[in-house]
Amino acid sequence: MSSPIEEIKNILRKKSPEPEALRLLPETLARKYIAIPVAIEGNILRVAMANPSDILALEALASWSQMRIEPEAATPEEVLEAIDFNYKNYEEIERQISNITLSQDIKVDKQLFADPNTEAPVAQALSLIIDEAVKARASDIHLHPGEDKLHVRYRIDGTLHEMFSLPLTTLTQLISRIKIMANMNIADHHRPQDGQFSIKAKGRLIDIRVAIIATVCGEMAVLRLLDKSRATLNLSELGFLPSSLSKYENMIKVPYGVILVSGPTGAGKTTTLYASLNTLDQTSRNIITVEDPVEYRFSNINQIQVNVRAGITFASGLRSILRLDPDVILIGEIRDAETANIAIQSALTGHLVLSSIHANDSVGVVLRLLDLGVEPFLVSSALIGVVAQRMVRRICPHCARPVKASPEETLIYAQEMGEEKTEFIQGAGCKSCSNSGYRGRTGIFEILNNSENIKTLLLKGASSEELRTQAIKEGMVTLVKDGLEKVKRNVTTPAEILRNAYTVA
Repeated sequence: MSSPIEEIKNILRKKSPEPEALRLLPETLARKYIAIPVAIEGNILRVAMANPSDILALEALASWSQMRIEPEAATPEEVLEAIDFNYKNYEEIERQISNITLSQDIKVDKQLFADPNTEAPVAQALSLIIDEAVKARASDIHLHPGEDKLHVRYRIDGTLHEMFSLPLTTLTQLISRIKIMANMNIADHHRPQDGQFSIKAKGRLIDIRVAIIATVCGEMAVLRLLDKSRATLNLSELGFLPSSLSKYENMIKVPYGVILVSGPTGAGKTTTLYASLNTLDQTSRNIITVEDPVEYRFSNINQIQVNVRAGITFASGLRSILRLDPDVILIGEIRDAETANIAIQSALTGHLVLSSIHANDSVGVVLRLLDLGVEPFLVSSALIGVVAQRMVRRICPHCARPVKASPEETLIYAQEMGEEKTEFIQGAGCKSCSNSGYRGRTGIFEILNNSENIKTLLLKGASSEELRTQAIKEGMVTLVKDGLEKVKRNVTTPAEILRNAYTVA
């Protein structure tokens, strides 16, 4: 027989609270008392509560709903998760949008629009859109104008979801509000613009990076929500396997040289670099970064923003940094030959240099440096090691269940892991994961250590296949194998690994 807490957990995960019950208590009251109405039974309102013995809370809920409260015990996490999922403000967004006066003069109301506390409908609508994105754990908000409506999409766990749409006539006002908040040119509707602003959402300050560009249907905007908690993650929280974590921690203990992190956009490279800095002694070391843009700010680190108009590029900024007596240098990205060569020279003159670079895998990073014109003997001397990484979605723990594997998944698993497996854990889809079967993400990693054998092969002009074979022989775990190891541990699914890391030889 299940306990009362387990019973209410099942209700919150599998069965939606009745809409009539939700209307009896506003979201602000639900969050204040960590309580959510579940069902109406006659004159009784069943409420899931974190503290069902809180007399003051019960009296407040009864007074507001004008019904007798029957509390049910639930964990705070379960209740808050249910509140986030069930209290949607889409109707309120549409109501605010309907109040926008289309003939409103944007220039006249510029100060009103710029006020973060303004009650203007367009400002309230944008604030609600951001609030809903924070509740949904979104990393980005996309405002895509179509031919007949404005699409609002959230990127959740790396995947875009269309949440709702608005009348296309509201596009101009929303974009204008965003431009003013991000200190952009409100009159320029043709050139791409970038900016940044902060806003308070769900009780915490959110930094938002904005990019706007004109399309054939009007200006589109992408708002990246920067969660500062991600900047303070430790390496152990990123998803490294124990052996890989030990190998990488040994790499960043080397006093000078270059460590490079590779992967596509959104693979978590910046998070890994910041986590690496967090492991270093920031008091006794002078740590300087050159970034484009500076996503998160640290109190004990000197951070420089790339500004092409002011003549500050990765290369020029790096050259200037060398005169500031640095111990550790972080370069946001190596994009060109000049930056690559200065980074290598900096490492050879006694600095620890960390940076990101675009390549398909760890061996590809080495070849990319050679392609950028860095001499093989310099690469072999300066390079400490390379990390190639991807982000994969985690299986939702609330709806995980065994599923028969497809022939392709069975074959790949057997090839890489050397064992047969015909059944894997997979999420069925529930309220906790918005019926996706996944909740949250983790990293998969491939770490290449620049050993003496690798250095010798580099100087001999070895091919990528020879370098890769030697690295695997020395214990390198490939991206696919690292991912399938996490499949074995029921962290993710074979489909996620095939989607993100598998390449045809």
